[in-house]
Amino acid sequence: MENCMKGKAPVVIGSIFIAYLVFVAVVILFYEPKPEDMSWEDRQAYNQSKVTELLLGQTLEQTIETLGRADFSEAMQTHGQSLQVLFYRTQHVKSDGKTTKDECTPLLFADGRLQAWGEDTYQQYLQQHMQPQQTTPKQTQE
Repeated sequence: MENCMKGKAPVVIGSIFIAYLVFVAVVILFYEPKPEDMSWEDRQAYNQSKVTELLLGQTLEQTIETLGRADFSEAMQTHGQSLQVLFYRTQHVKSDGKTTKDECTPLLFADGRLQAWGEDTYQQYLQQHMQPQQTTPKQTQE
């Protein structure tokens, strides 16, 4: 009986090891972590690569589906238009354990559609579109 057990032990151990290898291979091939679940370094690299795939006019929902939750966001209503800015970490500035806006790329949405991204383009868009509204003087009849 002992010989029977000794003969089966390598087979059982080998089977468990093969099952483990199959499990690891499946996880490596098919598991894709959400951006929110990544370390900051992985998330930063992920965001850098995904920002290059953005398309002007794509929806806010499509962008969030691709990039995940933003690190920061801002929103306002101006000139009858809804503006929302999502900030995603794309560069490392200072090792302080915190993500700051200067480490992020801004994505500007107007009425739910992507209009601009990148700090310079974002600032240009704001300067062009955030000018105070000019009012036309009312004419009075005398």
